[in-house]
Amino acid sequence: MTEHSPSTIERESMEFDVVIIGGGPAGLAAAIRIRQLATERGQDVSVCVLEKGAEIGAHILSGAVMDPRALNELLPDWQALGAPLDQPVTADKFLFLTEQKAWQTPEWALPDCFRNHGNYVISLGNVVRWLGQQAEAAGVEVYPGFAAASLLFNGEGAVRGVVTGDLGVGRNGQPGDGFQPGMELHAKYVLFAEGARGHLGRQLIAHYGLAMGRDPQVHGIGLKELWEVDPARHEPGLVVHTAGWPLDSATYGGSFLYHMAENRVAVGYVVGLGYTNPWLSPYGEFQRYKTHPAIRTTFEGGRRLAYGARAITAGGLQSLPELVFPGGALIGCDAGFLNTSRIKGSHAAIKSGMLAAESAFDAVATGRSHDVLATYPQTFKTSWLHEELHRARNFKPAMSKGLWMGALMVGIDQKLLGGNAPWTLHHDHADHETLRPAAECERITYPKPDGVLTFDRLSSVFLSNTNHEENQPIHLTLKDSGVPVALNLARFGGPEARYCPAGVYEYVDSAGNSIDAPAEGARLQINAQNCVHCKTCDIKDPSQNIVWVTPEGGGGPTYVGGM
Repeated sequence: MTEHSPSTIERESMEFDVVIIGGGPAGLAAAIRIRQLATERGQDVSVCVLEKGAEIGAHILSGAVMDPRALNELLPDWQALGAPLDQPVTADKFLFLTEQKAWQTPEWALPDCFRNHGNYVISLGNVVRWLGQQAEAAGVEVYPGFAAASLLFNGEGAVRGVVTGDLGVGRNGQPGDGFQPGMELHAKYVLFAEGARGHLGRQLIAHYGLAMGRDPQVHGIGLKELWEVDPARHEPGLVVHTAGWPLDSATYGGSFLYHMAENRVAVGYVVGLGYTNPWLSPYGEFQRYKTHPAIRTTFEGGRRLAYGARAITAGGLQSLPELVFPGGALIGCDAGFLNTSRIKGSHAAIKSGMLAAESAFDAVATGRSHDVLATYPQTFKTSWLHEELHRARNFKPAMSKGLWMGALMVGIDQKLLGGNAPWTLHHDHADHETLRPAAECERITYPKPDGVLTFDRLSSVFLSNTNHEENQPIHLTLKDSGVPVALNLARFGGPEARYCPAGVYEYVDSAGNSIDAPAEGARLQINAQNCVHCKTCDIKDPSQNIVWVTPEGGGGPTYVGGM
């Protein structure tokens, strides 16, 4: 079989049985499960995990409340092994917010998806770091700081491996003094666990037509801060979710407040990227939310420790692509396994990784390579994960009907029918199709940050420890450099400047002044150094003209301190 490399550069190569792209819950669970099976059956199956973050867990951002069901299956002795699941959930609250009031849903009316008894308030980053240790102890080769930049195919069109990104390439695209070519990693099977809107996963879905016959995938942007709060305002294990203000009733979104151990509170806001008003800023809505009378008291006297943002998949079962293709599979949020109704994805990621791992191990053990892992989607369809996602399938389509109609529909679907309605609702539009012209929409004015409770984006990016090599090529690429000004600025008021949670995009005139309407010398300025790898621009750009590609390995945020 002939190899088709994306570059003519001579590269070294390494051979593995299975290569896994992404060192998050899905990727590490898959790696651990393969090595478990190899040990049980006395076979040597080599596994490598590539992680673009500077260290395992560096790019992990989540609420997070974790359902331990999948972890119980993967590592039944996780408590003895020191897994950092230390704070059980002690209470649940769901609030509907108006601008000045908060109305708590009675306990009897709370759907099961918002009940968290038996779950844990965690730092997912810490859990992932621990999973990385378990993977290495099991014999997995883990390589952080290496981004999988491109795909390798064999002569029959199957995925044969990946190429890691070149290092030391200058801003002009030419090799610099410290140039190091990326390496080819060859495998019998490659599992892709890059998270939502994965760079290679997106290409695979398009290349193999994996989304044909499915609903369009839809997303949200999740923004999160970690706070150390006054002990008098801390309730360990309390989980609070809200809907309503500051978003209007037609826009999907909501918040979480998770009281962790050690007087820490994770606060976050999710805005569905199918919103229609181009003047909306998810970051601005998040900062406004913290000023609500029922919310701000949690943070008074406290201090902000960390900030981050990440897109999440929200389409559910209807939007899952075909999971397998010749030579590999999609797992975790690269496929879209998040349960939107529960705002939980880590347990689903772990379970999907385990199912794919079992299929890949059986294939390798019987001498197969580069074919379709057909047993993975088959076992998924008979698993508890499929059952759970089936019960949740109508949640996001219902809530897209507006807050009040959506809440009524969810109440009927989840509370009265237990998720077993004889109908399935569908997603009609991809997120990039939904913006209305700026002239038809009401401008939204956001209050100036006070630096105590609310903050500007650049000070927030500083807390994310984001860094990129200054001289590398810009990883936020444009298919057509004329589109931003001619379409996005002229028709939609330059929405990039508002939907980006890190201040990456800014429209300026010939004098360098920020603008939101056409002006002399108008251009889109891209501050790629600020990028926190949330993927929102790649998803929401109206003409799909922005393409996020991998920067040098190790670049981006480094989430620490319990994120």
